[in-house]
Amino acid sequence: THTTQVKCRLAAMQRDASGASEEEESELSQSENDDATWVSWFCSLKGNEFFVEVDEDFIQDDFNLTGLSTQVPFYEHALDLILDVDAPRDAGLSEEQQDSIEAAAELLYGLIHARYIITPRGLAGMLDKFKHIHFGRCPRVFCQGQAVLPVGQSDIPRTHTCKTFCPKCSDIHYPRSSRHANIDGAYFGTTFCHLFLQTYWDLVPPPPREQYVPRIFGFRIYKKERAPQQQQALAGGARGGGGGGRGKEGGEGVQQPSGGNGAAGVSGVAAAGGGGG
Repeated sequence: THTTQVKCRLAAMQRDASGASEEEESELSQSENDDATWVSWFCSLKGNEFFVEVDEDFIQDDFNLTGLSTQVPFYEHALDLILDVDAPRDAGLSEEQQDSIEAAAELLYGLIHARYIITPRGLAGMLDKFKHIHFGRCPRVFCQGQAVLPVGQSDIPRTHTCKTFCPKCSDIHYPRSSRHANIDGAYFGTTFCHLFLQTYWDLVPPPPREQYVPRIFGFRIYKKERAPQQQQALAGGARGGGGGGRGKEGGEGVQQPSGGNGAAGVSGVAAAGGGGG
């Protein structure tokens, strides 16, 4: 009985020790989350791997934010949220307004991000992600897994989603992940990827040497073979259109003297045949 009591005490002590360690770990993780900035938290979210962390100095420079106040609702509140400023004006806002401010902060950061990544420090940050294939690879077979860059088809937000640009085939593609495919393309803009390749020109690969060739039973399909089929289809449509079509067909079938049209040629041949009869 004494041995059983000792074992129960030891088990209770172990449970208390494990519970204390779990509480300490949770407190440490909570403190780490509290110390993290909004920018680092946003960039660490799943699906935001394409973003780099914009320097706080860049965000605090009003010159870099010129014109954004007219594009972003709740601009001041959103900027305070990005910079982790506890402004007194945030007090008294409804839950719906808080949600709108969080959405505005994402929009504002995305537009700031598009401006930041075309600066030397921003390009350097994106270079590191490019080298580690954070943006993915080109889906084309003959590009052989070439690393790609994010690109926008417009600099206006809510116009196009983000695409990826392959420097090997010089074409754009949808990102492989649906999370990345739902990012606004204006957060990367139309300039970045091309400026990136102009800056780091040594990373530009040669174009693909191979090209897919369609074959049927081993024989190559030539585009020129489609032309007679298209002409026959057009001729068939012309025949179904009435006399004008027949006149055109006669003009093509009978060699005409200079200046003659198809209808005159057909009537001339018919007249000659009647005179001979």
